[in-house]
Parts: sequence; C-alpha cells; structure tokens
Amino acid sequence: MSTKRWQLLISGRVQGVYYRASTEQKASSLGLTGFARNLPDGRVEIVAEGPEDRLDELKAWCAEGPPDARVDAVDIAQESPTGEFSNFSVR
Repeated sequence: MSTKRWQLLISGRVQGVYYRASTEQKASSLGLTGFARNLPDGRVEIVAEGPEDRLDELKAWCAEGPPDARVDAVDIAQESPTGEFSNFSVR
C-alpha cells in the first residue's frame, strides 16, 4: 500500500485541551508517522504519513478530538511523502 502525506489544520477550541497529545496517541495507534503542533493563530497543525485508509481514520478522529475540544473545521492538503519521520510526535 502506498504512503500518503497529509497536512491537517484543525480550527476551534483545540489548544490547551490535550488535543496534540491525544492526536499523538491516536496516530501512533494507527501506525502513522509525523507530528502535531500548535500554531500562533490558535489552530493545531498535523502532518501525518501513512496508508490512505489510516489517514482517513485519523481525519475522522480529528473532527471530534478529545472530550474538551470543540472542532470547527478540518482542512486537509495532500503533499508528497518524504519518509522523514520515524514516529509520531508532539512539537
């Protein structure tokens, strides 16, 4: 199965609600690599690489997020995979 790379930008109340750490757990459980980080504008950026079906699962999870989050939007851009990541981390 071919590897894909997605950048997801999550808008809403997603900082200070355990969103990045929860994303790390979910992405790791799906066998994805990449990172999650807070952006200065209040969004969370996720860059993930892996099979498309697993990325779809991550996208569905991101639309809900952890219990205290409120997700307003999930914007996705597909990029060329680089294979630069060995695991999924929080930045």
